[in-house]
Amino acid sequence: MQKTTSDKKPLFFYGFIVVIIGTLGVWASVPGQTLGVSTFTDPVKDALGLSRGKFSVAYAMGTIGSSFLLGMAGKWFDKYGARKVAFFAALGLALALALSSQSQMISQFIQKFMGISSWIVPFLVIMICFFFIRFAGQGVLTMASRNMIMLWFDKFRGSVNAFSSIAVSLGFSISPLFIDHLIEGNGWQKAWQLMAFGLLVMAGLIYWLYRDSPEKMGLKADGNLIKKNRKEKTDAERTQFNKKEALKTRAFWMYALMMAFNGYFITGLSFHIVSVFENVGLTKIDAISIFVPMSIISVTTSFIFNTLSDFIKLKKLLFTMIGGSVIASLGLALLSSPIGYYLLVLGAGISGGLFAVLISVTWPRFYGRKNLGAISGVSMQMIVFASALGPWFFSASFSLFGSYSVIALLGIVGLAILAVFSLKANNPQ
Repeated sequence: MQKTTSDKKPLFFYGFIVVIIGTLGVWASVPGQTLGVSTFTDPVKDALGLSRGKFSVAYAMGTIGSSFLLGMAGKWFDKYGARKVAFFAALGLALALALSSQSQMISQFIQKFMGISSWIVPFLVIMICFFFIRFAGQGVLTMASRNMIMLWFDKFRGSVNAFSSIAVSLGFSISPLFIDHLIEGNGWQKAWQLMAFGLLVMAGLIYWLYRDSPEKMGLKADGNLIKKNRKEKTDAERTQFNKKEALKTRAFWMYALMMAFNGYFITGLSFHIVSVFENVGLTKIDAISIFVPMSIISVTTSFIFNTLSDFIKLKKLLFTMIGGSVIASLGLALLSSPIGYYLLVLGAGISGGLFAVLISVTWPRFYGRKNLGAISGVSMQMIVFASALGPWFFSASFSLFGSYSVIALLGIVGLAILAVFSLKANNPQ
């Protein structure tokens, strides 16, 4: 039987190519991430005639809707592999961006055709656009690319993820400036179209270079980086949990809930960052500048603990992440005082860095690689859903109490409960 391109055994360990192209795949999801969408907020809402509140609700509803399908996307990953799933996700995101670039024209056409003039039409149009952008970008493309990298490594999974996480963090940190440059130079419609074209190119690279697993190329995880006589269990020797079995373990819910809390907190804070700082007498410059030191701490934390994750129990990392989130919440509650700013930066940086570690290495280590898509897909559902609730909860705190301190203190209570239940969240293996 003639071997296909994906079956040919290469002259070097292909996992190194997988790390690079998989990291590019996560980068390519930026248009579907909150930081990629938020840059378009002002020009798009103005063009559609929507208030900031209505535009935010459309974004939240589209995000929540997309979260319900991510479990299905995880099953696609297990059944069809990273290559096909990521390829169609990139195409889907390109199509969603192209559709979004025409949202104003589509809204006007519908209003003219139906003979009505109401904000509901552009609201529904952009909500549907957000549904596809978030599902394809933040959800499927990110999950497939990240999981593919994890499938190619075992003992060095954390070390490899250290490189990928740093590269992703740096790429994400500069992307808002790049997107803003596109919008300023070309307008929001053309900017989305240019990004759609870039994703078509990325789809071609995915089809060419993505590979589902080392076994399909006649290789093993880690290649020849590990001696054959090592005593530690390999992924193949671990129990391979299915989704139903994984969801019965305490560890899954504690780790998934902690990751979801991080998504909720960071999205809520980022969405209202200017208001959060102005509410305590600080400026817009103060608000925007917080992301620089936060990113430095996050990248440093991610690098250190990704490397350590190959050698220590993940529960220690989980409690470190919980501690970071408690510090960040306390900083938000005390933001009116000088120490609050530093606590917020430190805590959010630590929590964000640990998030990059645990979201990648936890599921294959705890539950094996066979059903990685289905299991990680449930976690991704929770993260996306929580990220949609973040802006709403933060806004409600400010509307009801005139402060963001209440939502911060409630977060500390929730984290304390999570910490107690996490004491017995042991590795199911």
